[in-house]
Amino acid sequence: MTHHIHLLADPGPIIAEFSGVTVVIGHPQPLGVSRCGPATNFSLPARRASQVCLVLSDAESGTDRMLIELDPRWHRTGEVWHLAVTGLREPVCYSWRVRGVTDVPPAPGQLELPGRNLLDPWAKAARLPDTPGESWRGLFPVRPYTWQHKDRPRHPLHETVIYELHTRGFTRHPSSGVSHPGSWLGLIEKIPYLKDLGVTAIELLPVADFDHRDNPRFNPLTGEALGNYWGYDPLAFFAPKASYSSTGDPLDSVDEFRQLADALHGAGIELFLDVVFNHSGERNDPEHVIHFRGMDNRLWYMVDAAGHDLDFSGCGNSLNCNHPLVRQYVLECLRWWVCEMGVDGFRFDLASILGRDSSGRVLENPPVLEAIALDPVLADTKLIAEAWDARGLYQVGSFPNWGRWAEWNGQFRDSLRRLLRGEEGQIGAVASRITGSADLYGPSGRSPMHSINFITAHDGFTLADLVRYEKKHNTANGEDNRDGNNHEHSCNWGVEGPSDDPVIEGLRLRQQRNGLALLLLSQGVPMLLAGDEFGRSQGGNNNAWCQDNDISWVDWNLLKDNADLFAYTRSLLELRRMHPMLRRQQFFATGPDSEIQWHGVTPGAPDFGPRSHTLACQLNGRRMAERLHLKGNAVDLYLALNFWSKALEFELPPAPDTTGWRVLLDTNDGLPACPDPRKGRALKTAGRILIESRSLVLLGA
Repeated sequence: MTHHIHLLADPGPIIAEFSGVTVVIGHPQPLGVSRCGPATNFSLPARRASQVCLVLSDAESGTDRMLIELDPRWHRTGEVWHLAVTGLREPVCYSWRVRGVTDVPPAPGQLELPGRNLLDPWAKAARLPDTPGESWRGLFPVRPYTWQHKDRPRHPLHETVIYELHTRGFTRHPSSGVSHPGSWLGLIEKIPYLKDLGVTAIELLPVADFDHRDNPRFNPLTGEALGNYWGYDPLAFFAPKASYSSTGDPLDSVDEFRQLADALHGAGIELFLDVVFNHSGERNDPEHVIHFRGMDNRLWYMVDAAGHDLDFSGCGNSLNCNHPLVRQYVLECLRWWVCEMGVDGFRFDLASILGRDSSGRVLENPPVLEAIALDPVLADTKLIAEAWDARGLYQVGSFPNWGRWAEWNGQFRDSLRRLLRGEEGQIGAVASRITGSADLYGPSGRSPMHSINFITAHDGFTLADLVRYEKKHNTANGEDNRDGNNHEHSCNWGVEGPSDDPVIEGLRLRQQRNGLALLLLSQGVPMLLAGDEFGRSQGGNNNAWCQDNDISWVDWNLLKDNADLFAYTRSLLELRRMHPMLRRQQFFATGPDSEIQWHGVTPGAPDFGPRSHTLACQLNGRRMAERLHLKGNAVDLYLALNFWSKALEFELPPAPDTTGWRVLLDTNDGLPACPDPRKGRALKTAGRILIESRSLVLLGA
């Protein structure tokens, strides 16, 4: 039975009592739920509402137990509705009901669902309903946490190596060997692996709670219902996904997420989140109205004059992030994850949408992006933009940045993929990409470290599939293979899918080594996709957003099967750590005093022409060390690429000392890289080196 309480209109403290519960006026700030002495304060902005009710529910079953109607004369300050309640049993399970609009007649696009419970957008923990289409509810309070490692790693951006992974998929496969597969605790068990590999940060696909059941399609091959695996449809933006806890409990999820952040910091690893503020998981039908649409649709979302959604995300709606209230919401959310949950950085999905105004017009200085960049609480936080949206706005190199924003460098991905598959006309672009993309980031006053370099990510082929498939194989997604990118710039090298031909498989493995080397030897911040270091495949599915199964889960058996590839990747990361020349904070200068000299198959003669498949360069580490007074490995490095179909002999420039050049890496031989030049292999012929087709070498002296 639900008890209905109507608050008495009284100019003094408004008090109502029922079953040990006392209600008073409360405060408009802070928004959401907070402590107010012995009371719990509830505050909700709802400018168009004529009536607001707080619904208190049973924390175990979610059954509504009490409905408290707020009198606007006393429980509304400006556009914020508020009240405080004492005598509540914790945890408090709650939601809101919003009735009516102040517009007469109602504004187009404004929804009115007076009987539907709405989730508090500020809820720090959320209860997913047992049945899809029912209402979400917030939980309060989250339990306090005592941090064991209060000093965060705070790696400089130029020394950062990012490892992108899915929280559930990383340990869900039976081969993971963890005690709590698919959870925050399972991920904690893999921290020694991450430490051994040598990455400095993990980047989690979205963890803000979402409805993983929200997918109407079925796998046509198996008949199984598909879900939402990736999580790019957030609903509870402050709350870590409950099902990623070891128990499935929302409050446990908060605790265990903090344990993960704490353990990562203890291992010297930072924690980044992929966050989605460009849209939400709400739909335009009553069963999928969760919060914003029922509170003030025209404030929270971009809509046209007729009230229809403006969709720049490709997901049905676009959040109105440059409205002052939504901007405040975004900032409070980011601060919560940083201050209370231990997060060190964010990657913003389709971040260019955050640069649009309420009508979708592109702003020169978007307020929300400026506020994030200059917020003092977020000053030590890494900020990474996916600098495009689903409506053709592409801002790689030109994203509004205030010197703070780094970007996913989509041009790095595309240029390097085209080089790997043997396309002509790529050498000039590749030269720019591997040296930090000065053409993209130099004009805005940024540096190589603002280029987040990647060849693969969650969206698209894995590295193993990039050299195994030329076409996407997404039939299992239930969309007749229409979904996913049609332009992967991949090559199968003669056979689509796995092959028994040792020549083809050998070339594919070499191409994976090439991709890893190009990524980890380039200037900028590298990002690895989880499992690429040991050949993870998705069977050619390049849009596995709905596949919570073996397609997406990391198969740890491959770590044993492809141990050589893992050792190779780990050695590349060690080599990168050892040589500051590979982690520059400034672009290379031009002219005779530059710390880079370009070569081709002969010294001083690079071929940037449209038919070229070769490139070489010498990085003068000694000159850099002298200029910057660096200690450590003051050595020169010589990198040579041969992506022609035949082996070529490269004439080498003079070595900087009498010991001569030594081989640190040859992707053709499959051996781990040798970070120390003193231990590198001697050349077979002084002054020359034969580089096999589709291979690269790194020399040191």
